[in-house]
Amino acid sequence: MLHPNQFQVNEAWILFRLNDAPFRTEQDGDFNIFALMDAASCFILASDPVATSAAELSEPEAGRLLEEGYAQGQKLPETLFVPHEESASILTAAAEGQGITVSRVPEDELLVFIGEAREAFRERFGGSGMH
Repeated sequence: MLHPNQFQVNEAWILFRLNDAPFRTEQDGDFNIFALMDAASCFILASDPVATSAAELSEPEAGRLLEEGYAQGQKLPETLFVPHEESASILTAAAEGQGITVSRVPEDELLVFIGEAREAFRERFGGSGMH
């Protein structure tokens, strides 16, 4: 089982969906909020809203997440954990192109890292996002 104490800061990052249900906006429709988290510190390095109509992060969105993550620590990770449940072939390709090893794992193995961030998001914005 994975745990934050197995990692050094910036050794591994985690891509995950921050929200349980689509985040609703009146003007732009429904979104999922994707985040990159440092596995050691559980610090959210970057986040980006992605329209629910999109199958996955686009190339510009994937690039922006990786750039924002890099800007936080001036370093890319050795490993990027991505839940099996997420479609992320574009981000996976972008990460691998930067020399990052991508490891697909069941989302429940990442809950020790991402659970608190999801709970905080749920408390702040509710289960189905803002209306």
